[in-house]
Amino acid sequence: MSRSTHRRPFLLDPSRVAAPVLGLAIAVVLVAAAAPSRPVVQEADPVPNRPTAGGDQPMVMVFSRTRGFRHGSIPSGIKAMRGIGKEHGFNVQATEDPTWFQPEKLATFDGVVFLNTTGDVLDDEQQKAFEAFIRAGGGYVGIHSAADTEYDWPWYGRLVGAYFKTHPRIQPATINVENRTFPATRFLPEKWKRTDEWYVYRENPRPNVKVLLSLDESTFEGGGMNGDHPIAWYQDYDGGRAFYTGGGHTNESFEEPMFRRHLGEAVMWSTGRRPLPGEPKTVKTGPDAGTEAGTEAGTEAR
Repeated sequence: MSRSTHRRPFLLDPSRVAAPVLGLAIAVVLVAAAAPSRPVVQEADPVPNRPTAGGDQPMVMVFSRTRGFRHGSIPSGIKAMRGIGKEHGFNVQATEDPTWFQPEKLATFDGVVFLNTTGDVLDDEQQKAFEAFIRAGGGYVGIHSAADTEYDWPWYGRLVGAYFKTHPRIQPATINVENRTFPATRFLPEKWKRTDEWYVYRENPRPNVKVLLSLDESTFEGGGMNGDHPIAWYQDYDGGRAFYTGGGHTNESFEEPMFRRHLGEAVMWSTGRRPLPGEPKTVKTGPDAGTEAGTEAGTEAR
């Protein structure tokens, strides 16, 4: 006969078991009440919150990862971009973490600045996420060695406009301001004299972009582009806006008032807050972006 047949609970005296059972029940309730609630699992790194103060201040990622030569001016550039953001009305989140290039995090930004990046800085999935960000109306600003970045990613090459080839020594040069209606150049003199490291590009970008600034090759040594030397340009690209400037090698660049304004206005244009004359103001809101009415490289020095 099985063991269970010997159990005769109906013969137990209820008065002898009621108190222990009641005590056990009370203890269980008290333990359950005192137990901490189950913690919420954070499935992804925290992402920046889109700011609401001011109503229309864009959020901008300043990305400065390097996988080749690293510019000593990167800290100066990050500090400058934070200050420029305060001056021009945009918010800055600086990072060198490529995992920020995922849809959920990119969705919190209106624009991305590649600040002296070099080499292969994003993997295939991160590249796809950034392409989708631009196609959804996002903005891009490339500074200096952003052109020394992602040589094996043709989409990026078209976004930045031209790839780095070489450069002469740091020296003064005269810049021809070809467009004085664009937000990032309209305040500049017709001839802008400044000192920087002047890139020579693998191909002339002029056929594919709208050139804003070009170097007068007669004013410095080592021009290298047969007299037509674009150094800053912009374009509408694959649903978004792209701007590139060749300046920004030196620490001093990021202290120059006109260069700082050049960068600030470029960021605001790329995020849709500085329309060209006759263009509507646009704001990225995702795949259905709307509009608002409104008038691995080498390691030598790059």
